[in-house]
Amino acid sequence: MLFNELGLSAELLRAVEEQGYTEATPIQQKAIPLILEGKDVLAGAQTGTGKTAAFTLPLLQRLQKKQDGPRRIRALILTPTRELAAQVHESVKTYGKQRPLRTMEIYGGVSARPQISKIHRGVDVVVATPGRLLDHVRQGNINLSGVEMFILDEADRMLDMGFIRDIKQIIKQLPKERQNLLFSATFSQEIRDLSKGLLNNHIEVEVAQRNSTADRVEQLVMPVDKLRKRELLSEQIGKGNWRQVLVFTRTKHGANRLAKQLNIDGIETLAIHGGKGQGARTKALRDFKAGSIRVLVATDIAARGLDIDKLPHVVNYELPHVPEDYVHRIGRTARAGQDGTAISLVCVDELKLLKDIEKLLNRDIKKEFIDGYAVDKSIKAELINKGKRPHSGAPRRGKPSGPKVSGSKPAGAGRRNKPSRPGKNARSTQGKRPSGSGQQRPSGQQRRAS
Repeated sequence: MLFNELGLSAELLRAVEEQGYTEATPIQQKAIPLILEGKDVLAGAQTGTGKTAAFTLPLLQRLQKKQDGPRRIRALILTPTRELAAQVHESVKTYGKQRPLRTMEIYGGVSARPQISKIHRGVDVVVATPGRLLDHVRQGNINLSGVEMFILDEADRMLDMGFIRDIKQIIKQLPKERQNLLFSATFSQEIRDLSKGLLNNHIEVEVAQRNSTADRVEQLVMPVDKLRKRELLSEQIGKGNWRQVLVFTRTKHGANRLAKQLNIDGIETLAIHGGKGQGARTKALRDFKAGSIRVLVATDIAARGLDIDKLPHVVNYELPHVPEDYVHRIGRTARAGQDGTAISLVCVDELKLLKDIEKLLNRDIKKEFIDGYAVDKSIKAELINKGKRPHSGAPRRGKPSGPKVSGSKPAGAGRRNKPSRPGKNARSTQGKRPSGSGQQRPSGQQRRAS
């Protein structure tokens, strides 16, 4: 189906054509006519399916009618991360450049003063992350009572990141009469529960099976010992002459460490994660897209919403704790009809995580054993999901080295024939994370990451 069959205005069709698009994607074909009719929509679409334009284009058309009185915020789009907010904002500006609409993005990591100044000058469309927007609401900087359209983008990730309370607080600031759109890669029970309290007589559209992955992504697992992962990654990048590689780690410290090691290997690399300032994150992404750096090492939170055309390689340096995050990660490649490869470097500690991912995908992922990187089968897996220190490499022999090594004793264990001291143990272990464990908090606790 062509865009000119969807009921869009000639002005928007010209903007779409200028971007080189003529044929609408499945989610655009299903969602755009419904949104133009003013319907509430619950849309299921994976990343890379054109979902941003699916709500941006009809939003711009529905806002064509001029508002009476002083300028007020007429459309609010909530996204889980800064990067996705910037991407959506850019889409609104690109397709709406012939419209006299004022748009702005609101997120943390930057000064709030310029945002306040722009709000007071008047704005029509706001693209925001929940944390910073709620700060403005509480400080009385922003009035959302005139919102006509409310869009919740990547709602599943919003819930994963613990934004549900912020979202509900923001919804309380909106008028009851409005159009609501909810976009999510998955339709979990939590998403359906959220939709019941948000949408009115909504229509549900879905263009991909739940948790399915892009058909064009070639997925490979390369078994390797933990201490040789960086060596194998460097070799694959060099031997294959990979020019653009997005690498995922579980933690920001792991991302920094890997980026440093790859630069030592002579591979231009930058890290991007929630601990970086927004300026550094924007520059890293810009340099990566421009090709001035070959590798971008990212955490799941920072990479959510990254839109990189023709990205050929995604590498899971560490598998995610949540299987659905694997789907989001590899969705960064094979976008817009392009082919792509997703490689996972899997050590013995991660075999359980791999099984969970394969169970989600309902199929086994192809294994490729690389010459010179034979897996040491004597190394026993450690329960990284249970908060124990990842294995240092070779198997331990003999007695545990003592209480200084986290995980060497069960919590609360004392010396033989001597009862443990609960009070002391509680002080020494409660609330601590093993040093160097690489474990990150559950995603639901990472509020205000954006």
